[in-house]
Amino acid sequence: MSRIGKNPVPIPDSVKAGLDGDKVSVEGPLGSQAVTVAPEARVSMKDGTFVVSPVSDSKKAREQWGLMRSLIANSVTGVTTGFRRELLITGVGYRAQMRGDVLNMVLGLSHEVNVKAPDGVTIETPSTGRIIVKGINKQQVGQTAAEIRRWRPPEPFKGKGIRYADEYVYRKVGKKK
Repeated sequence: MSRIGKNPVPIPDSVKAGLDGDKVSVEGPLGSQAVTVAPEARVSMKDGTFVVSPVSDSKKAREQWGLMRSLIANSVTGVTTGFRRELLITGVGYRAQMRGDVLNMVLGLSHEVNVKAPDGVTIETPSTGRIIVKGINKQQVGQTAAEIRRWRPPEPFKGKGIRYADEYVYRKVGKKK
């Protein structure tokens, strides 16, 4: 039995929600999103909430049950408050700045790294050592942040690189004489 799938997804007053066959659409102050429901799950609207249930008792149906509930909840959260990931750049000479909709980074490579912000995602650089990725789609925000981090992941000896703000980098002791 899915513990996640059992919980109903509340729909705030600021969100317009619709159910059309196997498509759940939500529209809020930040934008609109649609989730296609898997055939193994069933979605219904009751008293201002989405209720997800499995079609059968198979393993696949139980897996999709919790997943569909999470995707719908993420859509509702995305159109009301949005999602954000903060990245920190550590290292001498490492810096980032926005040039239009392109993130320009100097990361100690032989060239500058340019990352274009995908549609639906905004990237901000309040300082040269901070990058903030925002958007209404949780998967897209996380993927963009991961692609930026992939250019220079933090190394364990000096801690140089790009890391998430809530990430702990395990530091190793260097050579000893």
